[in-house]
Amino acid sequence: MIIGVAALLLLLAVPLTGGSLRQLGEIPVRAWWLLPAALLLQVLLFSVLTKVPDWLGFSLHLLSYMLAGAFIWANRALRGLPLIALGAGLNAVTIALNGGTLPASESAVRTAGLADSEHFSNSGVLSDPRLPWLGDVFAVPSGVPFANVFSIGDVVILTGVAVLVFGHSRVHRPV
Repeated sequence: MIIGVAALLLLLAVPLTGGSLRQLGEIPVRAWWLLPAALLLQVLLFSVLTKVPDWLGFSLHLLSYMLAGAFIWANRALRGLPLIALGAGLNAVTIALNGGTLPASESAVRTAGLADSEHFSNSGVLSDPRLPWLGDVFAVPSGVPFANVFSIGDVVILTGVAVLVFGHSRVHRPV
């Protein structure tokens, strides 16, 4: 959720910084349908199908990353996509090593005012996490809109989105 809000804010900043939203619409995107499919799968998994068995949650969560990875691979030549791939890869490896859940630090969860779910979740406090420093260790504090936890991978993804959005929204005129 926090990545989506931040990405939307980056888009809104384009015209404010001299960029053109029209230029973004002209980016040659391949296999575009893979990204909405990956996002839809995550929304279903974490908002609708909240009581799935852990094995199914793990499988569907990794499938969503595979769909997103295929989208990134198809568009790897676009500016910003290598950073997005790196951030998504950091998250995907950490999720895979932790049974389908990105580990969250107790202090980040507490700071964000989140309750730890007893059902399969995309992020949660784990008793013995692998690569915990790559998990959700940062937090937007409770009381701030969209309070949530986020990871180093999320920060790298957003950096890639910024490179993509601002790099492709500029009109290039010959000098």
